[in-house]
Amino acid sequence: MDAQILGAAAEDYAVHYLKRKGYQIRKRNYRYLKAEIDIIAQIDDFLVIVEVKARTTSIFGKPEEFVTPKKIKLLVSAADEYLQRENIQMEVRFDIVAVLRQHGKWEVSHLENAFYPFDGD
Repeated sequence: MDAQILGAAAEDYAVHYLKRKGYQIRKRNYRYLKAEIDIIAQIDDFLVIVEVKARTTSIFGKPEEFVTPKKIKLLVSAADEYLQRENIQMEVRFDIVAVLRQHGKWEVSHLENAFYPFDGD
């Protein structure tokens, strides 16, 4: 499966997964400079910044292991911009939804507060 098609399908799957868990989806594919937030959602009093990582095999590692420190910095920067632009005063959490698509089946892992503690290095 083409990586771009897999990524889009995984994001759609992640949105449905989060909605089933009670999340309200506020925005998808929010871009700021070089950063893109896949999903901005809300649950209870948390604004949740969600990075979706998809793979077709776990041979080289779990999907969530491919979120780099550079990617985390970009997400934090984009989240800060979004909060300021929308004048949002909420606690923010960064989650990863890892999607493995193999043998025609979807496997999902939801890692809440995935970047904590984040020291910026």
